Amino acid sequence: MMQGIKTRKTPPKEKTSLLVQGTWSTLSSASSPAPPVIQYSSPSAHPIFYPVSCPAPDCSLFPLGLLYLDLNIYRESMIKVLIREQREDLYQLIKRVHFDGKYYRVKCVRSGEWEHCWDLAVRVQFFGMMQGLAFEPEKIVSTKDRKIIYRSLVLVNPYELWERELVERLWNLQDRIEFLIAKILFHECIHILIFLGKTLPSGFEQTDIFLEFREMLKFANSEKLCPESYGVQSCLRNLADLGSNYSESSEKKLDQVSEVYEFLIHEKYSIKKTDLAFGLSWSNKKVSRNYSKIAALKVGSCKEANKKLWKKEINRLHKDLEKLYDRIDGNRGSESEIY
Repeated sequence: MMQGIKTRKTPPKEKTSLLVQGTWSTLSSASSPAPPVIQYSSPSAHPIFYPVSCPAPDCSLFPLGLLYLDLNIYRESMIKVLIREQREDLYQLIKRVHFDGKYYRVKCVRSGEWEHCWDLAVRVQFFGMMQGLAFEPEKIVSTKDRKIIYRSLVLVNPYELWERELVERLWNLQDRIEFLIAKILFHECIHILIFLGKTLPSGFEQTDIFLEFREMLKFANSEKLCPESYGVQSCLRNLADLGSNYSESSEKKLDQVSEVYEFLIHEKYSIKKTDLAFGLSWSNKKVSRNYSKIAALKVGSCKEANKKLWKKEINRLHKDLEKLYDRIDGNRGSESEIY
């Protein structure tokens, strides 16, 4: 899941902090790796932040008495092999990155007197019922060194290890956890490449992923999809009106609606790309159901008095979003054109 697409300036000496938008508060610094043994309690004990992924894993598939799982059973090299088999550009992005939550330099380009660098950190841990998060880049500007550094953190949460379809496909626990981490990381790295595409200085060659996403976004905003895109954006505006965050100007509200609409297209592209690579596909109905709820939270929290109307508008958004996704799939010609 993409967590924001904006960057912000940070003084060189300021310690990096990672803020999660929506219902999250703060997470610890990425420089401190997760402990090697992590508790995995029953699904009902998980804190539910967003209903991003599938329902909670099937309890009947949990081995009896399994309360702890050592995530260190996965082989980092095998996960990178699985990703490389699907996309060389995504492999190159993570080739030098260890999954310990520390930042590693993945790219540098020079534009005039300034050097632009990108650092990436990957952490694998259980943290609720979201498969993954790609945080918006932290922008650090050093006028002394004439350098701009973008720092991104990816969290990978393989909580669906006991999802029935996955267990039937991969009985071996080590193979299963490596496959699931690779799939989630693949998805989140698509977001990272799109982040990079948005921040690269003009004149630099863009990745195929960024160019494909830009084409999909252009199509999603075209007149060909006007009825469907209008329906989705109308729902987003209504949700903003029902929320408690918009006593400000209507212009700011429209900007937020446009940003959330792009987020929904961003996720559609990333999920489809991942499904084609790894299988275990999500239907447009499932994607739209999950992400309509996330979009509503991104637009803003709801006033208590408007709860019923807010839920009704989310249901409407779910239906309109499914229609939009169906039209995107059906009107782009063959999948190879954009995926």
